[in-house]
Amino acid sequence: MSYRVQFFPRTPLVPNASQTRKAIASPSFREALSEAKQTLKISKHAQQRLEERNILIDEQQWALIGQKVLEAKQKGVRDSLVLTNQAALIVNAANQTVITAMNREEAQAQLFTNINGAIILE
Repeated sequence: MSYRVQFFPRTPLVPNASQTRKAIASPSFREALSEAKQTLKISKHAQQRLEERNILIDEQQWALIGQKVLEAKQKGVRDSLVLTNQAALIVNAANQTVITAMNREEAQAQLFTNINGAIILE
């Protein structure tokens, strides 16, 4: 009969202070993913339209649009028309991507199809 003694290194059950600070200081994966999902993307086509038509939307307005698109997504909206004072945007809420943009004057004569939600920001 052979008896072997194995050595198991002793590890503390409670993490030390530096390990705890690292966990608190860095955002969790879930938080990082949530933050990434909340950002509104602009497609290449929409960026070209914004530049061609001289549509300027400030950071605060973009943040509000992004927030409202996220709310629409949570309610099941897939494609939405977003109306602001200066622009009309078609946004894919599922991907949180601006598909196209036009001036409000230009949008008055348009027929919008394949949308199932509208966000009006005046």
